[in-house]
Amino acid sequence: MAERPSAPQPPHAEPDARQGPAAAPHWSTKFLAALADTSNVAAAARTAGIDASTAYNRRRQDHAFNREWQVALCEGYDNLEMELLYRLRTGELKSAAGARRGNRSFDNGTAFRLLAAHRESAARERARRDHVSAEEIRASIDRKVEELKRRVMDAKAQRDTAAEAMAILPKPQDPA
Repeated sequence: MAERPSAPQPPHAEPDARQGPAAAPHWSTKFLAALADTSNVAAAARTAGIDASTAYNRRRQDHAFNREWQVALCEGYDNLEMELLYRLRTGELKSAAGARRGNRSFDNGTAFRLLAAHRESAARERARRDHVSAEEIRASIDRKVEELKRRVMDAKAQRDTAAEAMAILPKPQDPA
């Protein structure tokens, strides 16, 4: 027997096209929150219990969801920028003991590349949100990225200098 077109859909299914884009799927709130936390669509989709293609399809079909997606990504990049600034200001402990306790490492280089790759979309969203020109936002982001690069290079130079100083010091003699 053929299924009736008006049969109720299971809770995990996409909303029916007849409902229109205004009918937000049950997973969207969880997805957008995770996207703001991670800036990672695949991770946000896993958190929401959906396939990433489901989210991308929804974004293409629903202008409001697309706007919320952009806001969440912008928030995620803001969070990444603040995390990176914190790590640059306070430094990082990278010990074998920390790794054994399950502490994850943070790849500063990847964070810089991610911020640089998405600075244009972040600038547009900030400009829209703050009613500031995209040009002003881009200039602000460029200044921040350059400052972050300078701090990373300074920290690296300090570590290199400290490592060289340790290499120059005489090794303690074992008492015989």
